Amino acid sequence: MSEMIDFNTQIIEEFRANGGKIGGQFEGAPMLLLTTVGAKSELTRVNPMMYLAEGERLFVFASKAGAPTNPDWFHNAVANPVVAVEVGSDRFDAVATVLEGGERDRVYAEQAKRFPGFGEYQQATDRVIPVVALDRR
Repeated sequence: MSEMIDFNTQIIEEFRANGGKIGGQFEGAPMLLLTTVGAKSELTRVNPMMYLAEGERLFVFASKAGAPTNPDWFHNAVANPVVAVEVGSDRFDAVATVLEGGERDRVYAEQAKRFPGFGEYQQATDRVIPVVALDRR
């Protein structure tokens, strides 16, 4: 667990130091930082993640690389849907909404088309990977 925290901390620092650009395995990928408030702890948590933009709407994916459970950030965003988003050097508040049905399927399919790893994540798990819309407040 601490390895993942250290990995995320490194990405967050690189993201903020370089106006949203990071290298390594995520070089060139659309990345954002999502800040949520812990459902139980009420502490703020920052998570780097890939996103899909459609106009003003941003979508993030609770893939957890195909793990059998949803990531903690997803539970936090459901419990406390007012979140902070950093894209490039822009930071804004947003409301997180879980997509359902056809809209969820369409957005996830588009992400998997652009980044095939997301298709592999869905195949690796029995759960339907949640898609969360981030709408600027």
